[in-house]
This record gives sequence, structure tokens and C-alpha cells, in this order.
Amino acid sequence: MSTNTSLIYPVVLVHGLLGFDKIAGIYPYFFGIPQALENAGCKVFVATLSAENSNEVRGEQLLTFVKKVLAETGAAKVNLIGHSQGPLACRYAAATHPELIASVTSVNGVNFGSEIADLIRLALKPGRLPEAVANGVMNAFGNFLSAIAGHPCLPQDGIAALDALTSEGVAQFNAKYPQGLPAVWGGEGKEFENGVYYYSWGGTIDYNPFNQGVNNLDPLHLAMVGFSFFFIKERFQNDGLVGRYNMHLGKVIRSDYSLDHVDAINQTGGMVSSKTDPVKLFVEHVTRLKSKGL
Repeated sequence: MSTNTSLIYPVVLVHGLLGFDKIAGIYPYFFGIPQALENAGCKVFVATLSAENSNEVRGEQLLTFVKKVLAETGAAKVNLIGHSQGPLACRYAAATHPELIASVTSVNGVNFGSEIADLIRLALKPGRLPEAVANGVMNAFGNFLSAIAGHPCLPQDGIAALDALTSEGVAQFNAKYPQGLPAVWGGEGKEFENGVYYYSWGGTIDYNPFNQGVNNLDPLHLAMVGFSFFFIKERFQNDGLVGRYNMHLGKVIRSDYSLDHVDAINQTGGMVSSKTDPVKLFVEHVTRLKSKGL
């Protein structure tokens, strides 16, 4: 990519549920994206948060990470770019400490809840054995992910993470931290609110295999296609885990790119739709942030 830019403030990439910075210090969650942003002249950091926990817990962890970045770089603020559950932690940080945050960008973010999370919650009745078993399995997996990513001490809470992603859970979160949210379903929120810029982009599944290229070989893409058929409210307008209009926050760049939920972070290993280059979207966005003096 020939784009060259530099931002006043560093970029912090924020992973979602079951996320990590790098597994074994080698395999990244944001595949090829930090390098592309660095090549474009940005200082880039990838946050280390619990793989599974509530939005508030992850938000506090993000604030701790942000303060370390500010101390290391001498910058006054950071630009946050989150994927999936990540934008909720970003929004929490911006709402509670706007003086530290220059911008929040949501990528395929769960800003109004996930229909898949709603279905899972419906199956796991609170206080019953299946919920306890599922929580144990989820916590074990979260601990495993954090351990192999080199962060074994991060707390995990699978049920808290699930509740944080349901429509009801996100509605409660939104009531506390409404900054950047659209007032009308499917619309845009304020681009600039309380001293912070808000942006979002996302994608939906293109079911035409001729448009997918090597993505047809990605087992995660096939899983996203399978999950997409469980949607009701946003049937055929989702990325496999999040509905198109659930992704909207602040200034909406676009929400119908040819991207499933994991394509948005260039997974698996760069096997994505031949119609959309997710890495290019990130690089184009830092140019957008630069134009705002960020």
C-alpha cells in the first residue's frame, strides 16, 4: 500500500470476545493490520484484555492499557479501534475518561447486541446446570487463550461476557454510555460528542461463492455462513454474529462491505472475500483520522 500518513495520537487496536493480541507471541488477532498501519506511519499498540468478561471489566482493563501507552509515548490521547465486543470497551473508556480518548472506531461492533448471543442466552437458563457447565467450559477456554497469549492472570467470566453481548445486556450498557449511538435504528450517531470522534464500519455475508475467492476455504467463514441463518431481525443482513444495523455507531462509513465477522480482522490468515480488503479499510481510516487532526 502506498498510503502514507501520520497521526498525532497512537492507535490502540482492541480485540473482541475470545480475542488476544498474539498467540504464543506469533499469531495475531488483527492479521497483518498493525504492520500495515505502522507502514502508513502510525504508532500502533494491541490491547491485552480478558478473552471473556463484561464490557465494564474489559473497559477498565483497556483504560489501564491506554494509560501505559500514554506513559510510554508521551501522547495526550489515543485513537481506539475495536472489533466485535472491543468497541464496547472502547466506548466505556471514552465515556468515563474522554480526556484520554481522541476517537473510537467500531469495526463489526456489537453496539446493539447480537441475535446469536440472545439465542445462546435463551438456551442457558440462569441458575440451571447447563449454564454452570457452559460457564466452566467457557472460562477454561478463556483461561487457555489468555495463557497461550502470555497473559495468564487476566480474569475470565464467560456468562458475564455472554450477558454483555445480548440485546438486553447491551441495552443496559447503552443506557449508561450512549455517546455516539444513532437515535434512529439504522441511522448514524454524532460524529463528535463530548470531545471524542465516533466512527463505525462493518460488513455482511455475501452468499455468492464466486465473490469469495479463497474465503470459500476458510472454515471460520463457513461457520459464519452457518450462524447467519439463525438471524431473524436482520436475516441476510448480518456478518454471522452481528446484524448490519447493530454495528452502527457515530459516523457510519459503511455497513455492507463484503465481510463476515472474522473477515473484518483479516482472518483466517488473510483468507477473506475477494471483493473487500479489510487491511485497506484500516489504512484508509487512519487517513480519515488524520484529516480530523487526530
